[in-house]
Amino acid sequence: MQPKIMMKKKSISASKASLVLFLCQMISALDVPLDSKLLEELSQPPTITQQSPKDYIVDPRENIVIQCEAKGKPPPSFSWTRNGTHFDIDKDTQVTMKPNSGTLVINIMNGGKAEAYEGVYQCTARNERGAAISNNIVIRPSRSPLWTKEKLEPNQVREGDSLVLHCRPPVGLPPPIIFWMDNAFQRLPQSERVSQGLNGDLYFSNVQPEDTREDYICYARFNHTQTIQQKQPISVKVFSMDSLNDTIAANLSETDIYGAKPVMERQPVLLTPTGSTSTKVELRGNVLLLECIAAGLPTPVIRWIKEGGELPANRTFFENFKKTLKIIDVSEADSGNYKCIARNILGSAHHVISVTVKAAPYWITAPRNLVLSPGEDGTLICRANGNPKPNISWLANGVPIAIAPEDPSRKVDGDTIIFSHVQERSSAVYQCNASNEYGYLLANAFVNVLAEPPRILTPPNKLYQVIADSPALLDCAYFGSPKPEIEWFKGVKGSILRGNEYIFHDNGTLEIPVAQKDSTGTYTCVARNELGKIQNEVQLEVKDPTMIIKQPEYKVIQRYGQVSFECIIKHDSTLLPTVIWLKDNDELPDDERFLVGKDNLTIMNVTDKDDGTYTCIVNTTLDSVSASAVLTVVAAPPTPAIIYARPNPPFDLELTGQLERSVELSWIPGDENNSPITNFVIEYEDGLHEPGVWHYQTEVPGTQTTVQLKLSPYVSYSFRVIAVNEIGRSQPSEPSEQYLTKSANPDENPSNVQGIGSEPDNLVITWESLKGFQSNGPGLQYKVSWRQKDVDDEWTSVIVANVSKYIVSGTPTFVPYEIKVQALNDLGYAPEPSEVIGHSGEDLPMVAPGNVQVHVINSTLAKVHWDPVPLKTVRGHLQGYKVYYWKVQSLSRRSRRHVEKKILTFRGNKTFGMLPGLEPYSSYKLNVRVVNGKGEGPASPDKVFKTPEGVPSSPSFLKITNPTLDSLTLEWGSPTRPNGVLTSYILKFQPINNTHELGPLVEIRIPANESSLILKNLNYSTRYKFYFNAQTSVGSGSQITEEAVTVMDEAGILRPAVGAGKAMASRQVDIATQGWFIGLMCAVALLILILLIVCFIRRNKGGKYPVKEKEDAHADPEIQPMKEDDGTFGEYSDAEDHKPLKKGSRTPSDRTVKKEDSDDSLVDYGEGVNGQFNEDGSFIGQYSGKKEKEPAEGNESSEAPSPVNAMNSFV
Repeated sequence: MQPKIMMKKKSISASKASLVLFLCQMISALDVPLDSKLLEELSQPPTITQQSPKDYIVDPRENIVIQCEAKGKPPPSFSWTRNGTHFDIDKDTQVTMKPNSGTLVINIMNGGKAEAYEGVYQCTARNERGAAISNNIVIRPSRSPLWTKEKLEPNQVREGDSLVLHCRPPVGLPPPIIFWMDNAFQRLPQSERVSQGLNGDLYFSNVQPEDTREDYICYARFNHTQTIQQKQPISVKVFSMDSLNDTIAANLSETDIYGAKPVMERQPVLLTPTGSTSTKVELRGNVLLLECIAAGLPTPVIRWIKEGGELPANRTFFENFKKTLKIIDVSEADSGNYKCIARNILGSAHHVISVTVKAAPYWITAPRNLVLSPGEDGTLICRANGNPKPNISWLANGVPIAIAPEDPSRKVDGDTIIFSHVQERSSAVYQCNASNEYGYLLANAFVNVLAEPPRILTPPNKLYQVIADSPALLDCAYFGSPKPEIEWFKGVKGSILRGNEYIFHDNGTLEIPVAQKDSTGTYTCVARNELGKIQNEVQLEVKDPTMIIKQPEYKVIQRYGQVSFECIIKHDSTLLPTVIWLKDNDELPDDERFLVGKDNLTIMNVTDKDDGTYTCIVNTTLDSVSASAVLTVVAAPPTPAIIYARPNPPFDLELTGQLERSVELSWIPGDENNSPITNFVIEYEDGLHEPGVWHYQTEVPGTQTTVQLKLSPYVSYSFRVIAVNEIGRSQPSEPSEQYLTKSANPDENPSNVQGIGSEPDNLVITWESLKGFQSNGPGLQYKVSWRQKDVDDEWTSVIVANVSKYIVSGTPTFVPYEIKVQALNDLGYAPEPSEVIGHSGEDLPMVAPGNVQVHVINSTLAKVHWDPVPLKTVRGHLQGYKVYYWKVQSLSRRSRRHVEKKILTFRGNKTFGMLPGLEPYSSYKLNVRVVNGKGEGPASPDKVFKTPEGVPSSPSFLKITNPTLDSLTLEWGSPTRPNGVLTSYILKFQPINNTHELGPLVEIRIPANESSLILKNLNYSTRYKFYFNAQTSVGSGSQITEEAVTVMDEAGILRPAVGAGKAMASRQVDIATQGWFIGLMCAVALLILILLIVCFIRRNKGGKYPVKEKEDAHADPEIQPMKEDDGTFGEYSDAEDHKPLKKGSRTPSDRTVKKEDSDDSLVDYGEGVNGQFNEDGSFIGQYSGKKEKEPAEGNESSEAPSPVNAMNSFV
């Protein structure tokens, strides 16, 4: 719609090239600071600050208020037009204009009729510098007509058939909200089978016997008048096949053939829309709603597709069990064919809806106010788009520009007005109108030509205080026309400030990025233009930072002990610090055991609950520091406990002084059992509402044996008493006699009343129901009332049964409601309840955060900023923002790999966050989403950022091979995480002598593309220790170490032992040439000789030693006879089985010890299963601790034992 002002299009011939050149040469307009004192002094054309909506629907029962507020200097005067002609307010006694305002008040409540004032209104605000106009405001009174009388026939349908119950609400203004309920004001349940259409009708895809009822009622709620109209109840009766067959059988003879067909399954048929195709036109930015409801048995399932494209992500929602397709914020790109498909097991049906998205005008560039100096140039640009493309027209002071007074400084070129060499008389208000068939846009923009000397708005001698090493911002807010130049000086007569140590902002602010103590002093700001000069002084003080020089330390304390935490601080002498102690990030417990001193916190008589983290926070007016320490409480040494018994239960309970709301209870205490009774607990049972359940009533000191008890109405009371001492509680006493109180009104209302929507279009009101004894009488019910907050609506109320929830449907998305719930029973109402604030249901956020910026702090940390989304687009409680970020690729390897996205959540309306744990020298992407109680909004466009290089990890391995007399070969693997471009490897090595002392360190730099190195000119038979690491341009990474030995000679090469991680080469020394080893072997040989001599002597004396007796007693039948040719065992031959000598093996029968046997050393025998050396080097044979079968003796009296047997028998 376009304002009804007739305009003629003025033709302007101007070269486009000259226009572009002119625009490029123009001087930017002035910015006027929002300083109230300055704005009061400057002349300014009118500006409309507040106006009623274009389409203004009013309540016909209330006064009509048409808003029009404007500001300007001098204050503007106001006038109105109605339906395009002057509206003379003075001639209509029902119409008044508010003082110092253009707002009209039409008195309807005092005899006026709203219908008489229907029409199109427009306000004009005018002063000596121009005139601003409002939108065309269309006034229409709301209408809520009654339902037309109609005779409704009962609906009789067969089970399985489809059914449509028509609502056909009266046409109101605005249209009503439709919902279906029953006689008990309970919403009718809906499902995939039964649902309400967009037109308000109730659709049954197939009816079932349980659909039979007589109270299908359609309600129409008119929000403007807060009235609800009710249609007459509709009756539905469903005939099942079984009942129909029984009816037929009862009316036919036995010979008649009867029987109705069973329920027939049917393929889907669309109930709405009808036909195979339809069209729909929707406006850009609106919500597109498409609906398909189908009949069929089984119940069809609906699916939606867009032909030739995809449904828009993040803007598509399915409602009403997927029967309604909802696309929010539609644009021209959403035009196309949308197909709904209804399907069940028998087939499918479909319908194609051709959607065309048109657009009312919307701004591309709205004109902005211009403040110019005499002689300056400027432009007003008005660009809008729409479908169809809108027509742009200009007005000057509310008059079409074609017939407005001429201005030589003004030139119109389509959507642009160009001003050249303006003068003070060029001041005016211009209106841009963009209109097409779907609407219009109207914008006011003034051109204000001012000639003003400089003014400094910052108060003189303003004091700024900052902490050392932090930024200092000194303000110099200014205004002047032409725009003044700003200069800063240090001191009154100091030189002008220049250089990199200062930052000069366009708004006049001087920034000192890193303020030092010597930055303290007086700073002078000078503003000058061709009309004058002015200066202002401000003071800067730089303070020392606050520090905690002795922080609290970790403490372990025994239970019931005393502990103290210190927090000694150092601060600037001119700042007054405050010290706060926290426990687990919360306030200290309100306990006299916690003593807060000047520099410490002391806890007396420590208990287990004192365990936790204690934090000292120091605050000044300029900074804050903190430090924390953990306290661990451990058990104290156990002490013997004296055991006492619990008291015996009280007895002889008596009720006296019975009144409506009180009674006196008395009792006799039981035995204390050596521990004094500290208190008595009185409990009651409500035999009327909760028999068998005991509730806490009160408690009294242990010295008291009577108590006056307060009672509630309509309760059958029984009481019992429990005695308590330090040991515990006694058993309950026997119950008292019962006492029934009289009924009364409820004393209280339900608690915990809440209003939280479960869907975007409803409000779920819940409360905690009163308990049985709280009802005070029979017939407990609740009166539930609600109204939209800040809208001056009347309360809407319903009375419900004894439930705890009521659902209000058809509400706007996430708006506040005032709610109250009042209890009532058969005797009356409870007191007036208090109001609570609830909100209707949330919906997903509509927009993504904008202006996402990433600041990379170092190679593993980045900071992300974003602009907060407008709160009205959150459509719910703002919970915070989520940052999704993931690694795209490593810049050093150029290889992409899939990495799981990481998510960081920032609570509240935070607009920045830190991203830790990044990998150096990598490319990352991130996006930001806003989160409310419903879920996440759309993601912002992916933002790409890169991390700088870091130091590399250690080389993946280091191997040392091919040792020779004077060289070693080193091989290595590149770091698994280069974290940048490798520049080189650093190898350091040094020799290690026999006493583990390190020799001189040699360092070698190796090119990054090498993977091996041969070290030459080394010392032979020498151990070396190697240190190896990689480097990038940032620095050196962690090192890996190895050790290796060069060989002694070419014949015996010692291979270095290389292990994972730090490897230690085994130290190999030729011990056969060592003197200590030779001496040890001689001692062992002498010992063996002595032992043999002793054995021979004992054997020659005759008799059996204990081992021989044992061998005789345990002959081993498995031992085979010896071969006579070589004296070895048959199947146990060492040559055949390569097994060690069997324990207790015998010598040949000729009593000789073969040379090959006697030459074996003790070490060879020690490798057997049971043979081993003691700690002192002596040999332990098979009898050292194990009992096994012994081999049978061959010739026990004349056999000479082998060395092994001799050793065994000696033990």
